[in-house]
Amino acid sequence: MLMEWDWWTVDFGDAHAGAAGVLIGGGEPGPVYFDVGSGPDMPSTKHWSAYDGRHHRPRAEALRAVCACGWRSAAEYPLDWAVLGNQPLYEADVDLTGPLADWNAHLTLVRDNAVPLPEPLAALLAQITERLTAAAEEAPLAALRAVGMLDRITARAGREAAGALADDGVSAEAVATGLGTTRSKALMLLLTARDR
Repeated sequence: MLMEWDWWTVDFGDAHAGAAGVLIGGGEPGPVYFDVGSGPDMPSTKHWSAYDGRHHRPRAEALRAVCACGWRSAAEYPLDWAVLGNQPLYEADVDLTGPLADWNAHLTLVRDNAVPLPEPLAALLAQITERLTAAAEEAPLAALRAVGMLDRITARAGREAAGALADDGVSAEAVATGLGTTRSKALMLLLTARDR
């Protein structure tokens, strides 16, 4: 069962995707299953909005920010069911600003520990993003061609950079911190570089 993430950044992608997590009895519950009749597959989710107590599902007591890296916010945001009533959570006016602010604070720490991009490179990436976005609207086929070229360029440059780090004996932990990613993704980069 995969978590359904609500928040994502270009900086860190899936490594630090975030969401509002559910608390019941002080802990995180398992997934909610949806009975859709007979068949071998029973759909499930861990999205906060499914924990509304309807159809024999558990009812969330509080929300907190969670991140794909495993981080969990210490702050909890209780749900007032007297105000929410019996309506589905996805229809209720649930305030997620607290969990979102906590996740953003977590990302600030990750960003502060990551290696800074040189300003000319950061400006170039911003310009490429702007131009690719415009091309996707005006000339989608050209945009796809450019994306393919960038994929090949970045894959080669990534292998070379990871290879240099591997040759220098840089640990997966140091790479993970520098990139703002998980140790497993950093280790994969270093191991792939050895196959170059």
